[in-house]
Amino acid sequence: MADQAPGRDSEVLERTDTKTVEPSMWKVLLLNDDYTPMEFVVDLLEAVFDKSPAEAYRIMMQVHHTGRGLCGVYPFDVAETRVARTEEIARSAGYPLKAVMEEE
Repeated sequence: MADQAPGRDSEVLERTDTKTVEPSMWKVLLLNDDYTPMEFVVDLLEAVFDKSPAEAYRIMMQVHHTGRGLCGVYPFDVAETRVARTEEIARSAGYPLKAVMEEE
């Protein structure tokens, strides 16, 4: 310590910039099938995706007419959980309803 000038440190300080990155967002889509009843799909959309009855009906009709319908856009973990919950509920009721995720 005797060979250093007073008030000086021997360490070099580095400036670090911290950047926050928004998580990537994922679309959750329901796919049409010929077996799952429309009422079941509406109930599922209300329960899993917190949709109003009118919005759930609109999404169900979109699935029915176009083959797929957008349920929502979520961060990866939330989207993955909702897809798994959707398929779990459908399987337990004996329906082949399928949900998928697509990166936005």
